[in-house]
Amino acid sequence: MQGSYTSDQAPRPVGAYPHARRVGNFLFLSGIGPRHPIDNHIPGNVYDEHGKLIAYDFAAQCHAVFQNVRSVLEAAGSRWEDLVDITVFLINMKDDFPVFNRIYAEYFREHQPCRTTVGVTALPTPIAIELKCIAWLGDNNCQLR
Repeated sequence: MQGSYTSDQAPRPVGAYPHARRVGNFLFLSGIGPRHPIDNHIPGNVYDEHGKLIAYDFAAQCHAVFQNVRSVLEAAGSRWEDLVDITVFLINMKDDFPVFNRIYAEYFREHQPCRTTVGVTALPTPIAIELKCIAWLGDNNCQLR
């Protein structure tokens, strides 16, 4: 089984790609950020009078990115608990990693997918975090334990 998925409950992709693609029993999510799905604003970003980003609320962006990932999973017929691997991209590892770890633990108490966190110098829009996820949709013959 294969197919592409998009969700109007998640921010529009910034390029020519779907929110997710199913291949067999795996669902691969494209990079998902914290932009708001309706008006495209970035939660917690503060700009000066010239439109330059001067501050951001990292915790607000974390909660927003998790909501956006959940929306894409649901649009594709998947669930939060189906996540098996998450790659996290942070623009400020030193300051934001401890906050991310704390918030991540709130969302993944029982279910704990594999995770890799990478520091990057920039993302395509003025966001501080992006997640790349893989979910297992399962079948009748194989169960994750």
